[in-house]
Amino acid sequence: MRTLLKALVFGFFGLGLVGGAMATEEPKYDVQKQDGDFELRQYAPMIVAEVTVRGSMDNASGKAFRVLADYIFGNNRVPGGTNTEIAMTTPVTMTPQAEKIAMTSPVTMQANDGAWQMNFMMPSQYSMETLPQPNNPNITIRELPSQHYAVIRFSGFAGEGKVAEKTAALRDWMTANEIKPSGEPELARYDPPWTLPFLRRNEVKIAYQP
Repeated sequence: MRTLLKALVFGFFGLGLVGGAMATEEPKYDVQKQDGDFELRQYAPMIVAEVTVRGSMDNASGKAFRVLADYIFGNNRVPGGTNTEIAMTTPVTMTPQAEKIAMTSPVTMQANDGAWQMNFMMPSQYSMETLPQPNNPNITIRELPSQHYAVIRFSGFAGEGKVAEKTAALRDWMTANEIKPSGEPELARYDPPWTLPFLRRNEVKIAYQP
């Protein structure tokens, strides 16, 4: 079963990002405000596995996803035990990693140095002490505190142009509502590639201090 599931994930990755069909859990959050497609949310603390890769947004998605999928499918270790599979969750989140992202050319969400960070939320059943540790040294396990995010939801394909458009709209909405960003935009994708475009759930999130 593990081999078949792994083959399906890697095989479909040429078509896009795999996610929702295998998901059993999403991040917990409270909606503080809703305004059409925009929301202010407070997220509960969570543990994430993350990796940083370089390339275009689409290429980096594939590279990073394969590394993290390998970890949750068993390339890990537990104290005194063997490797174990970790349930897939949604969304899969990507964030551009750079000291500064050009504000004058919002054509894409590409980081200036071509680096992207992807993270998988770990199932809430785990703590930092019980979570299997990755064998790949490029993967970092981190515990995130409760955070506030401004979010815009949208359907369809989450290509670089569409993401840039939604990021600009979210920034404009935050400015209009006097909400000051405290982090870089994050792209969250919830659905597998075979999901019809109009049924897909995508989000751009930007952290802020309330």
